[in-house]
Amino acid sequence: MNKYQNLLLSVFSGILFGLAWPPNGVPFILFLAFVPLLKLEDNIAKDANSAKTWRVMGYAYLAFIIWHSISVWWIWNASDYGAVMAILLNASFMAITFGLYSFSKRYYQKRIAAYFLLLIFWIAFEYFHLDWPLSFPWLNIGNAFAKYPSLIQWYEYTGIFGGSFWILIINIEFYRLYKLLFQLKTYNKAVFSGIYMLVLIAVPLTVSVIRYNNYTEKIDPVNAVVVQPNMDPYSEQYEAPPQEVIQRIMELSAPLIDSTTTFLLAPESAIQEHLQEPDFNYSTSMGSRTISIPLLKKFLANYPNLNLIIGVSSYRFLKTPTITARKTNSGAYYDEYNTALFLNRFDKREHYHKSKFVPGAEMMPFQKLLAPFQQIAFDLGGTVGSLGYDTERKVFISADGKYKIGPMVCFESVYGEFTNGFVRNGAQILAIITNDGWWGNTSGYKQHLMFASLRAIETRRSIARSANTGISCFVNQRGDILNKTDYWVRDARKETLNANNTLTFYVRYGDYIGRLSAFVAVLFLLISISMKLRMRGKTPF
Repeated sequence: MNKYQNLLLSVFSGILFGLAWPPNGVPFILFLAFVPLLKLEDNIAKDANSAKTWRVMGYAYLAFIIWHSISVWWIWNASDYGAVMAILLNASFMAITFGLYSFSKRYYQKRIAAYFLLLIFWIAFEYFHLDWPLSFPWLNIGNAFAKYPSLIQWYEYTGIFGGSFWILIINIEFYRLYKLLFQLKTYNKAVFSGIYMLVLIAVPLTVSVIRYNNYTEKIDPVNAVVVQPNMDPYSEQYEAPPQEVIQRIMELSAPLIDSTTTFLLAPESAIQEHLQEPDFNYSTSMGSRTISIPLLKKFLANYPNLNLIIGVSSYRFLKTPTITARKTNSGAYYDEYNTALFLNRFDKREHYHKSKFVPGAEMMPFQKLLAPFQQIAFDLGGTVGSLGYDTERKVFISADGKYKIGPMVCFESVYGEFTNGFVRNGAQILAIITNDGWWGNTSGYKQHLMFASLRAIETRRSIARSANTGISCFVNQRGDILNKTDYWVRDARKETLNANNTLTFYVRYGDYIGRLSAFVAVLFLLISISMKLRMRGKTPF
């Protein structure tokens, strides 16, 4: 009976996670999503069979596969292989995390207190998952409330890990309440537990709504225009003549630009000529000097106060090969980049190279280990390899010297502490250039859009967002999405944003909750392993 009960609990948990996830989910369901898994783990911990940890991991793996299949199935539109790998790998990392919690829990006699090990281990996992070759923090549970910025204003102090902590502790309290009511039948304690749980839910929400309604932006207006050229990435964008793409950007934006416009944003990879750095004058795809840059220079000459941020595919020859270097037929080394290019009337061509990559699509995981196989893949006609990147979060300064803007390219906007780097380097507003058309008309581009609200709250920076296909818009410092375009239309929008110089607590201290959890999790895991070694033969793994 327990076998079938555990299977149902696993499936139920996975469905709850999926039903909670944006854009269509109800995030409050996450307060219950771990409860079936906690019950399942308790069931297995109490039975007489061996291999308890492995069985817990197996059931948890099924739950997390269901969650991923409901929430990020849209990756399939871009790559069926990528979707399978993303779902299977990320679900396995979560299952291992839950298994480590189960393994460590049994070595602590105060079983109720031991449930809090899940909180520590899970946040530690989410923190580690931010910065390693297989990083994909899309489903970090603190992201779930991105659609409702009024409820998470306190992220300016905690980042998304504050949300993860909140969700996990409420799950634990719900499970404790369940045990008091249905197993221990201690109803007096259950009443107090229920009241405590309601307080845990209500207080952060109330504080957040008050903060949301009373937050006032300091008036420091910056006028910006974002363009959505709407080029199909599977055909039109990479097949159309480069001048056609640039012409569309200029035609869409020109009616909205005047002498007060400071920034114009065009999307990721809008220039597809494959330009050579550092001057961006030579195009390998055209076999001569670039067409796009002269067209843009002529356009900018009409607007002396205008600053353009536009995406470009670029490369640079190297004197010394890097770990990401590629090799020409003549033996020269070079790096490829996904670049945000900054242009204005001074014709000073500043740039920033995208530094957070989608594993597999833009970066070969474990590059040093697999580097010997990279050239083999190239020789066979493949595209396996990694793009070059910047180690510094660069900011661009407007032509009049008044404003600094931090450029993020696509996937980078999913990372909170990474975004902080632009702000600590002086960014008063943030820019996101992206191409969300790879996923089609699915929840993928909507989820990506919502994550911009998280970055705005964490940093208290206004954001201008230009998407080739998807949604282009603006986000204010409270996380509200403003003046957005529709999906799959050619459009441009204008908005006045407020710059901000104040550093939030989260910008100053970053993912301190994640770092502390990681330290404590490693400590508890080492203690658990030590206890297992001392009890060898008594407690099966």
